[in-house]
Amino acid sequence: MLDWIIALSIAEKAIIALALASGFYMAWTIGANDVANSMGTSVGSGALTLKRAVIVAGIFEFLGAVLVGRHVSATIKSGIITPGLINDPKVYMLAMLSCLIAAAFWVFVATYYSLPISTTHSIVGAVIGVGLLISYQMVNFSIVNSIVLSWVFSPLLGALLAFIFFKLIVRSIFSKKEPLHALRNVGPVLVFFNIFIICLSVLYKGLAKIGLSFGALQAIELSAVIAITVAMASAYIFLNMDYRKPRSDSEKYRQVERIFGYLQIMTACSVAFAHGANDVANAIGPLAAIMHTMEAGTIDATSGIPLYILFIGGAGIVIGISTWGYKVIDTVGKKITEITPSRGFCAELSTCITVLLCSKIGLPISTTQVLIGSVIGVGFARGISAIDFSIIRKIITSWLLTLPISALSSMLIYIVLKGIIL
Repeated sequence: MLDWIIALSIAEKAIIALALASGFYMAWTIGANDVANSMGTSVGSGALTLKRAVIVAGIFEFLGAVLVGRHVSATIKSGIITPGLINDPKVYMLAMLSCLIAAAFWVFVATYYSLPISTTHSIVGAVIGVGLLISYQMVNFSIVNSIVLSWVFSPLLGALLAFIFFKLIVRSIFSKKEPLHALRNVGPVLVFFNIFIICLSVLYKGLAKIGLSFGALQAIELSAVIAITVAMASAYIFLNMDYRKPRSDSEKYRQVERIFGYLQIMTACSVAFAHGANDVANAIGPLAAIMHTMEAGTIDATSGIPLYILFIGGAGIVIGISTWGYKVIDTVGKKITEITPSRGFCAELSTCITVLLCSKIGLPISTTQVLIGSVIGVGFARGISAIDFSIIRKIITSWLLTLPISALSSMLIYIVLKGIIL
């Protein structure tokens, strides 16, 4: 599969080795920083222990990266800049390599200080920076504008969906005289909706790489069948669950929240899958560009993403989750607003829908921003006083710093690498 590497010169092999290491390192930092996006609220609400959250996140992040990750990777690899304006393939490879190193370094620093930054911001800023350095005309500002717009749109959409979901749950369950009985009726509907979203995200263009391709209508029908089957099974479980008669209203609500804990685990899995699908592009987009350019000797912005590169990205994310994933979870899961399983369920479900939607259209949004928006939306549903705006300010400040720092870093690294290699 990689026999062509044998024929490369020592310098070219060094570039390949550095690219593979940098791509893996970037994926590692993504896992370390962004695991809080999928598991922070679950750990904060007590639905999952930290150890279990790491295991669950690792599995579903890897599946999302390998099955769906190619959609957004194409945007990172060739959508932000126009590679065709570069005459020398080595210049393009060094540019992509500089982006990987710069973005990974900033995400590493932020993770060290437990700051939940956007890894998407980091890689996009790095690509823009090196593009501006090589040629101002290289940067596709129309695509950049749409990406920047998505950074405003996506957290607002996440907040709106989370707000609506939580209000509906309060009205249909918590405001009822017997919330446990209400949950028996509403629970299967919630299960159906979540399973349907997960299945649709996988079946619709998600399995083409392994030879399974479904049209939109086929994917919807099959997803509906699977979701109905799981929902019916859950209905049986809800009806036959042994409910202790609560001695007080507080115990009654605690029982409801305990059941929502299981539902939240389901949504956490879907967010982990969505995050792996969207954010693996931040690592493998530039890596795929380097590998293809070195193999073909020409710059081809339309080249596909090989499966082995998706595996590298997925593996890096999993190892990042397993080693440093705990550092940002506390910030996301506990410090913005009080998270209960029902609130976490709403935040995670809205995040999953928003991220998967953008992944399917190839838009590299920030999963971090979507989740923070969703958590804020749940907080607003309880009243503005429920949100700690001092934490929000710190997070937004780190977001604002990410783009310029990544851009400047990629410029400096490119200058150094160009002086050494070219």
